[in-house]
Amino acid sequence: MSRFFTTGSDSESESSLSGEELVTKPVGGNYGKQPLLLSEDEEDTKRVVRSAKDKRFEELTNLIRTIRNAMKIRDVTKCLEEFELLGKAYGKAKSIVDKEGVPRFYIRILADLEDYLNELWEDKEGKKKMNKNNAKALSTLRQKIRKYNRDFESHITNYKQNPEQSADEDAEKNEEDSEGSSDEDEDDDGVSAAAFLKKKSEAPSGESRKFLKKMEDEDEDSEDSEDDEEWDTGSSSSSEDSEEEEGKQTVLASKFLKKAPTSEEDKKAAEKKREDKAKKKHDRKSKRLDEEEEDNEGGEWERVRGGVPLVKEKPKMFAKGTEITHAVVIKKLNEILQARGKKGTDRASQIELLQLLVQIAAENNLGEGVIVKIKFNIIASLYDYNPNLATYMKPEMWQKCLDCINELMDILFANPNIFVGENILEESENLQNFDQPLRVRGCILTLVERMDEEFTKIMQNTDPHSQEYVEHLKDEAQVCAIIERVQRYLEEKGTTEEICRIYLRRILHTYYKFDYKAHQRQLTPPEGSSKSEQDQAENEGEDSAVLMERLCKYIYAKDRTDRIRTCAILCHIYHHALHSRWYQARDLMLMSHLQDNIQHADPPVQILYNRTMVQLGICAFRQGLTKDAHNALLDIQSSGRAKELLGQGLLLRSLQERNQEQEKVERRRQVPFHLHINLELLECVYLVSAMLLEIPYMAAHESDARRRMISKQFHHQLRVGERQPLLGPPESMREHVVAASKAMKMGDWKTCHSFIINEKMNGKVWDLFPEADKVRTMLVRKIQEESLRTYLFTYSSVYDSISMETLSDMFELDLPTVHSIISKMIINEELMASLDQPTQTVVMHRTEPTAQQNLALQLAEKLGSLVENNERVFDHKQGSYGGYFRDQKDGYRKNEGYMRRGGYRQQQSQAAY
Repeated sequence: MSRFFTTGSDSESESSLSGEELVTKPVGGNYGKQPLLLSEDEEDTKRVVRSAKDKRFEELTNLIRTIRNAMKIRDVTKCLEEFELLGKAYGKAKSIVDKEGVPRFYIRILADLEDYLNELWEDKEGKKKMNKNNAKALSTLRQKIRKYNRDFESHITNYKQNPEQSADEDAEKNEEDSEGSSDEDEDDDGVSAAAFLKKKSEAPSGESRKFLKKMEDEDEDSEDSEDDEEWDTGSSSSSEDSEEEEGKQTVLASKFLKKAPTSEEDKKAAEKKREDKAKKKHDRKSKRLDEEEEDNEGGEWERVRGGVPLVKEKPKMFAKGTEITHAVVIKKLNEILQARGKKGTDRASQIELLQLLVQIAAENNLGEGVIVKIKFNIIASLYDYNPNLATYMKPEMWQKCLDCINELMDILFANPNIFVGENILEESENLQNFDQPLRVRGCILTLVERMDEEFTKIMQNTDPHSQEYVEHLKDEAQVCAIIERVQRYLEEKGTTEEICRIYLRRILHTYYKFDYKAHQRQLTPPEGSSKSEQDQAENEGEDSAVLMERLCKYIYAKDRTDRIRTCAILCHIYHHALHSRWYQARDLMLMSHLQDNIQHADPPVQILYNRTMVQLGICAFRQGLTKDAHNALLDIQSSGRAKELLGQGLLLRSLQERNQEQEKVERRRQVPFHLHINLELLECVYLVSAMLLEIPYMAAHESDARRRMISKQFHHQLRVGERQPLLGPPESMREHVVAASKAMKMGDWKTCHSFIINEKMNGKVWDLFPEADKVRTMLVRKIQEESLRTYLFTYSSVYDSISMETLSDMFELDLPTVHSIISKMIINEELMASLDQPTQTVVMHRTEPTAQQNLALQLAEKLGSLVENNERVFDHKQGSYGGYFRDQKDGYRKNEGYMRRGGYRQQQSQAAY
């Protein structure tokens, strides 16, 4: 088929047809004005008459085509939008569907779309990579399509049983996908190329038919060559297919049809032209292949991921025959590094180029100095792979980073003549003179600190309740091993400041870990163990306490920055408190005076201080020092923001004013989950400590109107418990403590004990302590002692005397303990009584006022304050602040009248003598 008829525009044929129709139209009316108002396209669309069925079905097919395109690019959001439009379009075509039946292509798209969504839903990895909008649209569309397909269940079943009936539809779909909008243009024009060719081919004679056949053969070859020419836009033959020649194709076709060329000269010219085109095509192909071989050097086509910025030009490593020297490699290294940070640079390919450069340097034996310099830049490029500070490294990049640092440390340990440091200038580097020590610019300590920060970011951004968090946490052993290796290296070659920094990193990975081996060795008596077990214990390495002591003391002595020393002190105190060394931790905290100026420190150090104070309070509680525990936990728990102060989460934005940037900064300060302190345990320890202090104090000052509160939070929990209209058995930890407090008020220590120590509280709180049985024993003892004190305060006015044996049996305490508690109460003047040693009884003095007397005293105090306020208001109204009444009142208050009477009485007594 000739290209003059297939590829030429149909504008001339349409104009000729419209011209023939215009001649037959009658003259008059608005005919003369119509060409001025309407274009040829508008006239053509008016002349095309389509049925309602065609219009509706065309609308459906257009929507289906859009859905299929969206399915190809996995755009579920677009699928959802178009599916909703498809449902509306089908509703409009309902009357036609009722007559004609449900169209086959509609059933096909419903079945294909449902299968497609099921595949996406089952692809777990693909769902994780979806963005938020696509994932939401997937679940919504899946529900809608399942619900919608119930009405077409029988049709879909028949379609799935006989899919071969839709072969024609497959062909149509492929044509639509390949040809694009050319079919729509032909339909709109109303005249296809085949019909045009049929009309024109009736006119020419036999000779013209031969000529046409020959031209078709020629044009088939020329079309093939043109298809190849289209791929090479820079070739010289592109001018032959210009738009001017395409516009003249129909004119040429008509000339050739009227007069067929029969001369031999024309045939020779056509043959020559065909030979020239074939020769040009062959030359272009050979030239393109040569260029590709030079550029790629045996490379293959690769699939590029969508969304990744394209590399403008991949830099070549070295040309063939280039001598690989130190200067050439360093020059290539600088070329690669110049693209670092620029827009459009593919960071992954940059890392690959640097790794390839390391291999080239190793193959050509350029020395370890060059390899160390390139590896420094590889690690820096790995850190730069994520340009955003908030994002964390991918697992494969993280593993590459660990491996690269280990390789770098291997080289540095194997070659002691290599010196690295950030104070070495690039001009003074020595990479090739092996007679002198090699000097490379770079800081291994900075790389390790950045690695530690990246590990923290990975743990912060991983779901703590998933298996993935556990897998990432296993990498901490590698991180600690790298830090230990760098520590050994810097102890040999590093400065004092660098040693302090790496010691702090080691401390930060040690201070929060409970040393179970050392704890077990303390519990096991050394006499009972064999010599082999003792040797094994010594070979296991030094205890964490000894390690912390050694590292921290070095920092205390050598560090010149306050921040590193402050962090070391806090970590040391935390480690002491974690292992129940209360007195060492307390003394170190008091001697450091950190509580005086900690408010001037940066937020991460303040978070560490809060964590240390909390651990100190828990340690005091385990030792039975409830007052110290309460004082240590008071600041954190009274604020109501323990979660935020400990860096374990953020409060709701509605409770605190902060913008998104501040929230991002605060999220980066959060402590990883494996460092968290159990907040429920913390609150329980605080409330139990407050109960053991507050309940005896409330019983002792029950009638005192001016008594102070030791713990506001504890009183708040008591008020909440009293407001409840229906009191059932306690469920939460707070309800258990409130119920125990009410029992302690009555002196019922057994009920209090059952509320504090039970299976539910053991599971939530007490079993989390390292020595849980020891803590429970201490708690029982404390509850018995404080219940005894509360009982004596509450019921002392009832008894004249009470036997200590009775108290001992009642509270299941031994006599010396009861004697000691009562003696302390009498010495501190908390209990007005005396001990009768022969009879072992407590004799009450009954000096405490009764309830009626307490009320009278309170009334007298209130009346006195009322009278004083009344006088002050009266004086203010009279304006007599500097006058007679003021002096008279002041004189009365100074007891001048009493002094005069007293002096008079003294004179009388002296005269009597």
